[in-house]
Amino acid sequence: MVEPAWDRVAGGMNTWRAGCGGSRTSGSEGGPRKPISRNADRAPGSDPYTEHPARDGKVYCCAILDGFSKKIVARAFSTVADTVLVNNAVNMAVRERQRAGTTVLHADHGSQFTSWSFGENLRRHNLLESLGTVGDCFDNAVMESFWGRLQTELLDTHKWSTTLELTVAMADYIDNFYNLHRRHSYLGQSSPSEYETLWNEVKSSPQLS
Repeated sequence: MVEPAWDRVAGGMNTWRAGCGGSRTSGSEGGPRKPISRNADRAPGSDPYTEHPARDGKVYCCAILDGFSKKIVARAFSTVADTVLVNNAVNMAVRERQRAGTTVLHADHGSQFTSWSFGENLRRHNLLESLGTVGDCFDNAVMESFWGRLQTELLDTHKWSTTLELTVAMADYIDNFYNLHRRHSYLGQSSPSEYETLWNEVKSSPQLS
């Protein structure tokens, strides 16, 4: 298990970003590609869950992103957009990542993220909950950027026959492409995994001891 790259960043504050993943929109709270309205007489509103369609149904994804390295540290999938989905993602993040100091998990105002069950799960894992401002498309922009990449680099490239096929494809994209090979200008053209490895090598250098 790799020690998190961010355990000594920002005064020791770890930052995770959670989101539930979009298809044709770029923001769970609105954004530059947000539809004007789904009904002609209704103004656009918060849309934390938009679905990824397959021929036999829809797949919902909840992902948690490390705010320092941009790595997706947890992802969960379901054909139902409920609190179990987001709790499964949190449980995976806690299981897979070592933490040092306080960890804040930031999300939007989707009903799953404001539910009693979600709050209890965060408290059980000693996570601090942070909720964004309503109607602010930039509040969780780093998470929305990930959904945009997933959309253009995977979801728009194929017609998905089954929810199982779509789920496997999204998991493979996250685990084997985005985390390992997807380069970010913010990270000096390194992938999230490469960036964490380099950071930890610098931290362990005898010259810095």
